[in-house]
Amino acid sequence: MQTANDPIKLPSMARPSPQTWVAEIGLRLRRMLLLKLVGVTAFTWLFFIGYFHLLQHPMQPVMVMPLTALDHLIPFQPQALFAYLSLWVYVGTAPGMQLRFTELLVYGLWVGALCLAGLACFYFWPTQVPPLAIDVSGFPGFATLQGVDAAGNACPSMHVAVAMFTVIRIEDVLRRAGAPTWLRLINRAWFIAIVLSTLMIKQHVVLDVLAGALLGVAFALPSLRWRPAPARRIGADIIDR
Repeated sequence: MQTANDPIKLPSMARPSPQTWVAEIGLRLRRMLLLKLVGVTAFTWLFFIGYFHLLQHPMQPVMVMPLTALDHLIPFQPQALFAYLSLWVYVGTAPGMQLRFTELLVYGLWVGALCLAGLACFYFWPTQVPPLAIDVSGFPGFATLQGVDAAGNACPSMHVAVAMFTVIRIEDVLRRAGAPTWLRLINRAWFIAIVLSTLMIKQHVVLDVLAGALLGVAFALPSLRWRPAPARRIGADIIDR
C-alpha cells in the first residue's frame, strides 16, 4: 500500500531508439527520390540559362570588384577545386531531405526566389573579379571551369548564397531528427569548405562571399518560418501527415 510519504511513480516513457534518426533521414531521402532528382536537375538548368545569358549579355557596364587585404593573403590553391564543385552535390541534399510534397514545393519556391534575387543583382549591377596574374588553364579542370563559370556575375556569390541556404536547412532537419553532433558538424564543415574554395581558386573575392552569405541568410531564415508544418516524430514513429 502506498502512503502519503511514498514517492509518486510516474508511468515510464519509451525512449527513442538511438537509431531513430537514421530511419528518419533514410525515409526522407527515399521519399519522392525520382521527383527530387529530376526537379533539382531541371531547376539547376533553368537557373543557368538566366545566369549565362546575363554573363554573356550584361545590361550595364561591368564593375570589377575591389580586393581586400584578406584577398591578398589567400594564395591560389587549385586543390580547392574539388570542394568548389562539390556544391552541386551539396545543394541537392536539403531538398532531398524534404519529407512531403508540400515541403518540397515550398522549399523550391524559396530557393527559386533566392536565385531570382541573385539574377536581379547581376542584371542591375553586373560585376566580375579582377583578372588573375597567373595562367590557371594548365591546372586540371580549370580550363573547363573558365569556359563554364567565367569571372563575371561575381557579387553576390551565388555559390555562397545557395550553400548558406542549404546549410541552414540541412541543420534544421538534422536537429529535428535528433541526429548526432558529428553529423551536424560534417554539414557545417562541408559548407565552410565550399565557401573557402571560392576564395582559394579565385572565383570570388571576400566582398562577393560576404554579400552571398547575407543573401543566403535573408532567404533561409524566413523559409524556416513560412513553410508547411514540419513532420513530427513521436517515439519511433514519424508522423508526416
